[in-house]
Amino acid sequence: MSTVAPKQWHRNGFARHIINMETKFTLRFPPSDIPRWTDRYDDSAEAAVGAIACAARARGFLDHAEFVQLGEWKSPRIRPRVAANDPTFVKAVTRTAFTTPDERLRIEVLTLLRGVAWPMASVILHWCHPDRYPILDYRALWSLGVDPLPAYYDFPFWWAYTEYCRELAGGAGLSMRKLDQALWQYSKEKQ
Repeated sequence: MSTVAPKQWHRNGFARHIINMETKFTLRFPPSDIPRWTDRYDDSAEAAVGAIACAARARGFLDHAEFVQLGEWKSPRIRPRVAANDPTFVKAVTRTAFTTPDERLRIEVLTLLRGVAWPMASVILHWCHPDRYPILDYRALWSLGVDPLPAYYDFPFWWAYTEYCRELAGGAGLSMRKLDQALWQYSKEKQ
């Protein structure tokens, strides 16, 4: 269980208050059913994404075309925004995210890219970073009992989610990819 303390945001000149909330993650189905939900997931579009991830990990950054393809995999509607990023900036930002030992910098630096909020940043880390990161997605969160969704994502929430998913995947003896597939599929069929 993670508690997110109140804090003030200052974005675009507006102050926003995030209320003190307790975030508790609770899997809506038995962990022993994770493989069953994973088997029901259609992973036919993942081979290309896996190839992108492999090349980016070896190189140490995403190139612009790979970045756009990952954005399109996450959500086709963000393609124009992610495509508008300068290729040199994409390389610099993703290189920083892939090499820094600081977890907060790793995720938050990615949000400097146009069209990249916390969910898309989590996709980049999930696929391209050798450490295990879950995808921050409303379906996965719902499968973990988070309903309603938080008004804003921030580092404490994301880190609590990441740690919970790492424990869950590790306890089930599965990769983060397999856990993500199961969480997504369960929500698709049950929500």
